[in-house]
Amino acid sequence: MYTILLSAGWPIWPLLIISIIGLAIVLERAWYLQQVHLFPKNSLETTFSLANLISQQKIVSEAQITVIGQLSPITPLFACVLHEKMLGTSADTALEELQAVAQTTWLKLDRYLGALATIATVAPLLGLFGTVVGMIEIFGSQGAINGAGGSPQQLAHGISVALYNTAFGLLIAIPALAAWRGLRAMANQRRQECEEFTRQLFKKLYPKPVNEK
Repeated sequence: MYTILLSAGWPIWPLLIISIIGLAIVLERAWYLQQVHLFPKNSLETTFSLANLISQQKIVSEAQITVIGQLSPITPLFACVLHEKMLGTSADTALEELQAVAQTTWLKLDRYLGALATIATVAPLLGLFGTVVGMIEIFGSQGAINGAGGSPQQLAHGISVALYNTAFGLLIAIPALAAWRGLRAMANQRRQECEEFTRQLFKKLYPKPVNEK
């Protein structure tokens, strides 16, 4: 592998760097977007239990709601609904607060996905750049300038730089694009699951429909 990197020349190093960054993003997002991470065990049951207590006008402490909000990156949505109901705010006001919290939550789900899409776009361009560098080394050799055949070793080096960089660019871009599409679909699925549960929780605590503005 080290021999291949040496044969590919210096343009391969930016590709190697973005490949490491891309792999780190894929691993982090794949772990982050797992259902067991976003919906910890018994978190939904605990949330509905508190909702039942609040609906029955029983005492629920701020500490209990705070614990719900700290269970996972999306549970602040549930804590927001519980908190607003406990304060006795109207459905319209609670919905506005919920939408504000939701914007922050969706940003957490989409974090780094834009960078992964950028890597999938930039990698082939860097590979093309390495190809151009390799071609320059071929045609810019002293032998080529003087009209001679040039050194076979230098010619082979230029060809290897061109081909290796093109191959590495595609090798990085294709998995990065596939991973981006898969992680985007996973993030959208988690968002839909979260929206559905939040909607059910909101309807339970605010059974009357929200007034249209």
